[in-house]
Amino acid sequence: MRKWAALLLLVTAAAQAEPLKVGSKRFTESYILGEVIIRAAGDAVHRPGLGNTGILYAALKSGSIDLYPEYTGTIAKEILKLDGDLGLAELNRALAALGFGVAVPLGFNNSYALAMREERARALGIRSIGDLAKHPALKLGLSQEFIGRADGWPGLKAAYELPFATPSGLDHGLAYEALAAGRIEVMDIYTTDAKIERFQLRALEDDRKFFPRYDAVLLYRLDVPERHPEAWARLQKLEQRIDERTMIRLNAAAELQGRSFAEAAALLDSGLEGTKKKERKFLHVLFGPDFWRLSREHLVLVFVSLAGSIAVGVPLGVAAAKRPRLAQPILGAVGVIQTIPALALFAFLIALMGAIGTAPALVALFLYALLPIVRNTHTGFVGVGAGMRQAAMALGLRAGARLRLVELPLALPTILAGVKTSAVINVGTATIAAFVGAGGYGERIVSGLALNDTTMLLAGAVPAAALALIVQGAFELGERRFGWVGRAARAS
Repeated sequence: MRKWAALLLLVTAAAQAEPLKVGSKRFTESYILGEVIIRAAGDAVHRPGLGNTGILYAALKSGSIDLYPEYTGTIAKEILKLDGDLGLAELNRALAALGFGVAVPLGFNNSYALAMREERARALGIRSIGDLAKHPALKLGLSQEFIGRADGWPGLKAAYELPFATPSGLDHGLAYEALAAGRIEVMDIYTTDAKIERFQLRALEDDRKFFPRYDAVLLYRLDVPERHPEAWARLQKLEQRIDERTMIRLNAAAELQGRSFAEAAALLDSGLEGTKKKERKFLHVLFGPDFWRLSREHLVLVFVSLAGSIAVGVPLGVAAAKRPRLAQPILGAVGVIQTIPALALFAFLIALMGAIGTAPALVALFLYALLPIVRNTHTGFVGVGAGMRQAAMALGLRAGARLRLVELPLALPTILAGVKTSAVINVGTATIAAFVGAGGYGERIVSGLALNDTTMLLAGAVPAAALALIVQGAFELGERRFGWVGRAARAS
């Protein structure tokens, strides 16, 4: 009994020692607010750029994160499926049954809006969203999340009876450049975006009051104040700390001045006056302080998943070769997995496993790596000549010994080629794992997309490409060695 009590105390102590886990979405403001929160909380970790509302909410439900910055309108419309502008008390009553709460209003409203270039809107006489209905030929460029949200394009189109077809989704950061280049004429914006003024945009008036207020708050698990009392007490100091103008300037520090999200968040304490554009050199960003952490995370994602794929894929390939009736079902199954879009598979695994981060990413990469290994193993074993098998049987070798001593060495070069293909594919696919908080070089790519920052994008893409070349070179050396073994076995 005492042992169980001691074990319970240890588990409780470990849970209390665990830092506060803070998540954020994949756009500039959410990244910055995540950094603001962990600076205020003290003992906290940030899992940045986890994706859209659905992924963050799933992470909150599973306990993968404890809280994240959210907006009242999003909570009401997307999470609770309720209409109207709801206050904190109403939101908390509805969320309590789910085990969540909202608190710490940060002090600003960041609403959705549609925007056009000022000169184009003036030329067409467009001042409000309702005026768009008079110009059905306008080209729209809307973000993927806005297109899919009930409080986004579907509801807005119905409310205003807009005559536009739903456009293809466009990344929010890239939409500004597309608007400036004239490739689109209308985009969705957040009203605290730093680029509104820079690109001389006109935010169209919501004359039918479709959009609710989107006051920034913390959406948290109800047990957080009990598990992290000190951090929670410190977070209360953020209440009404950030007004809209301040948030715009923090966003500008990241998007227009070249500062990291952490540096932008630090300006809230150090003051915003006199901030200038920070010149960054590519090599400085490439070999920044996060380089070795990202490298370690990327290597773990690639090679742990690859090891699992080898352990499962080779036996499956052997089974397909030895049992012809199984060949088509096995090869068909792994082929179908390869056709599933990566982000869709990640989202499905998050829901299935109830977790975000490394675990679902490893499972997804493991599944993607199976096809080349299974197919090449099957091809390698099928290619072993009947004469070699008959010679082995004539020597009195049993099936297991024939497999190990004759067939496997002969098939090994082909198997190794499949493993090489899977490894190189995994290096590239692992960058997408950053969209679900698994880290790796993709973390920089996701940040670069959010900021439309080419330097940051290249700082993630270049080491991933270099790693792919290194992996390919290493496997080619192995192929030459084992190819010689295979040729020697055939010759004998």
